[in-house]
Amino acid sequence: QVQLVESGGGWVQPGGSLRLSCTATGMLLAIYRTKWYRQAPGKERELVATIGKFYSYTNLADSVKGRFTISRDSAQNTVILQMNSLKPEDTAVYYCNTKKDDTDHWGQGAQVTVSS
Repeated sequence: QVQLVESGGGWVQPGGSLRLSCTATGMLLAIYRTKWYRQAPGKERELVATIGKFYSYTNLADSVKGRFTISRDSAQNTVILQMNSLKPEDTAVYYCNTKKDDTDHWGQGAQVTVSS
């Protein structure tokens, strides 16, 4: 059974950093494209970052380019979202997502709050 578990969320002041991890069980995450989305209160879910299978490419939303990076730790079966220079508008619940055998899999979400 496939399960994605996010960790690393929390509260940080503007300008700070957080590192989110998405760890998979029941599948080898490295061979699947994996995405990070976020959803702020009252807003639609937004695609933040994508990493191709086998680290073939990465894409970042314009709103986070230059501040966020997405990477893999294949030994830990994990995809990482490193978030630097955080802004209050980055406050949201962050979800990782991947698709295996035409089925979308989502984590439970990690709350990120950026405020002073």
